Amino acid sequence: MVKRSAVLVYGVLAYLLFFVTFLHAIAFVGGFVVPRQIDGEPGQPLGLALAIDLCLLSVFAVQHSVMARPWFKAWLTRFIPREIERSTYVACASLALQLLFWQWQPLGGRVWEVEDPAGRAALWTGFASGWGLVLVVTFLINHFDLFGLRQVWLAFRGTPYTRVPFTMPGPYRMVRHPLYLGFLLAFWMTPTMTATHLFFAAVTTAYILVAIQFEERDLIAEHGETYQAYRSRVPMIVPGRTSRATMPTAGGAATPGPSATEAAIRERRKAHANDATAAF
Repeated sequence: MVKRSAVLVYGVLAYLLFFVTFLHAIAFVGGFVVPRQIDGEPGQPLGLALAIDLCLLSVFAVQHSVMARPWFKAWLTRFIPREIERSTYVACASLALQLLFWQWQPLGGRVWEVEDPAGRAALWTGFASGWGLVLVVTFLINHFDLFGLRQVWLAFRGTPYTRVPFTMPGPYRMVRHPLYLGFLLAFWMTPTMTATHLFFAAVTTAYILVAIQFEERDLIAEHGETYQAYRSRVPMIVPGRTSRATMPTAGGAATPGPSATEAAIRERRKAHANDATAAF
């Protein structure tokens, strides 16, 4: 019972760290409340500041990607209980972001400034909508499973873990990667774009686009024409293309429709959604 209680406490603390980090990320990128924000007076020479910021972003990217890989999870659970693997990932991702917030170096300079009140309101609305989309999608997937709370709660109760059934909720019918779309809105929608903010947004966008290529390569390799059919119907990250129920193959036969596609890729999609959101 003591061990199960310790697992539960560990998971709750990891979740609280995530929750604080999520709020901190909004304030950091938005430039309010917290003392150290994405913009500010430069404190280091430009070259050194760029190098520091790039290293900080790289630490997060490596942690976020490597710890999400199945081979790393298999290695890690040789040393820690499987029930806290997800909570450990969430905690490490949150700590990587907290390091970035702490050591971030502003670069100075201004790229654009929107002074029109309507324009500023529209951009701030886009900023808030991006973070809102990220949060809503986590709940559509299963927020508490995604951030490790469900795993430690089941362990505390002595109930075996079962995977959460996954469907393609609304946003996944519009774009294949709604979580990434939310992050892009949050990072680019600002009425005052400084050189620092532009650097942050550009590097994180590059990371997202590279990550999507690796993720979709895995999905195609695992599910073949099933994922190709979904991919051909639904745009990657920019909504607007009309969906079709079936897509003809080279031989003229129809590939599986949406329900078959969902059933075949639901577990893989859940894993990639986990990778995309655990840090926030």
